[in-house]
Amino acid sequence: MPITQQWELRAEFARRLSHLYGKEVPAYTTLLEVSQAVNETVLSTHGAEAQRLGSIDRVTAERHGAVRVGTPEEMAQVARIFAAMGMYPVGFYDLREAAASSVPVVSTAFRPVDPDELARNPFRVFTSLLVPSDRRFFSADLQRRLESFLTKRTLFTAELLVLADRAAEYGGLNSGDAEIFLTLSTAAFKLSAEAVDRAWYRELERVSSVAADIGGVASTHINHLTPRVLDIDDLYARMQGDGIEMIDTIQGPPRWMGPNLLLRQTSFRALAERRVFRESDGSVVKDSLRVRFGEVEARGIAATVRGRAVYDRLTVETEQAVAEAAANAPVPAAQRNAIAAELWNQQVPATEQGLALHDLAYFTYTVNTDKQRNGTAPGRSLTDLIDQGWVRPEPIVYEDFLPKSAAGIFQSNLTSDGHKDTTQSTTDIDAAWMEGVLNRTLHDPYELYDGIRRASLVHVANQLGIRSAIEVPIPDQAPAPN
Repeated sequence: MPITQQWELRAEFARRLSHLYGKEVPAYTTLLEVSQAVNETVLSTHGAEAQRLGSIDRVTAERHGAVRVGTPEEMAQVARIFAAMGMYPVGFYDLREAAASSVPVVSTAFRPVDPDELARNPFRVFTSLLVPSDRRFFSADLQRRLESFLTKRTLFTAELLVLADRAAEYGGLNSGDAEIFLTLSTAAFKLSAEAVDRAWYRELERVSSVAADIGGVASTHINHLTPRVLDIDDLYARMQGDGIEMIDTIQGPPRWMGPNLLLRQTSFRALAERRVFRESDGSVVKDSLRVRFGEVEARGIAATVRGRAVYDRLTVETEQAVAEAAANAPVPAAQRNAIAAELWNQQVPATEQGLALHDLAYFTYTVNTDKQRNGTAPGRSLTDLIDQGWVRPEPIVYEDFLPKSAAGIFQSNLTSDGHKDTTQSTTDIDAAWMEGVLNRTLHDPYELYDGIRRASLVHVANQLGIRSAIEVPIPDQAPAPN
């Protein structure tokens, strides 16, 4: 019987999930249509350059999903399901700290880590875990009742988990088991028709809309599914032109004169969805909830550790400048972008070569066959190889997420700010804790990008006859951007 490989499971799961979400949230289908139209416009205008950060086939098929779970056990089970599809946990995100309002979750992202697997299908799922033990959000009594509620539910069937482990162990499933696995895994993230206990849901909602979405129901669901677009500013304008209410801004770096870096995200606002509620007197009524929204993203070049530090610093400087401007009058999104763009244009190299020379972004490298040697030999410094024209940088796509942007998307779609008592103690949770919950390696995204870069440099060294390893700049020794 033919074997369905892990990347095929991943691609088909993403396709089925997209179909499911489109039926549940019709505005998502509109988002896909507008994204495709924008991408076609960019492609026709810029040609091959539009595909510098990925082929149009990859960009068109690309999605990232978002799901939320309530317990470490549920998180570990999610990891098993995604491992079946060749998706592994990368990065640690603490949205409790990144959000000004009440978002009591920590997160990781499951995705392929091998460049060839990313090229086949780059599906990612940003997965958040509730933290009931954090006293800034939950009292001891509410924590006890919430954990009791969560431990009584079953999100994933035993059959699904057995098949998931089998696929992870053998690198795929036979066609019959693959169909069962895909059917069960897709169904696990379908919005439940089960009645919601209104009083319980409202109690959690007073703490956080996110807490209510996770712990106020007996199931989980796909929270949003995100296509990739080549011009997010154009998409934002087109969606508004179609009468779809968007959140106030585009999260992440500004639109500026240089290359796209990291990740820019926006979404349409959470829509009212019909749900069934059980009242305290036992009666069942129909009402609605605003929980799920339509996110879209534009991906840029992966930033190095030093580049990320520059991004974080410029984000703080932008917020300070916006706050000063807001003292006189409200600052609209266009003005905010202009303030940020001016800072970026002043402080960040506006070319890929400049980003590479200053070790601000990750690239692979290819030998420049047009280089005239004129009796000279290449050195071992990457900076010299770039500056002297021995090699050309090729951008590595940013495959991960920005916690402040993720928190901004969450906050923009909350029904209320909830409750966050900053006088109370926090629960210390970090990447090592998450790794223990998952019982598997939590990959460092910087190490993954650097591994891709170094592999290309080994190839370059062999081609140029450089006998020792090419020296990559140490971040704190790299020159200032300007």
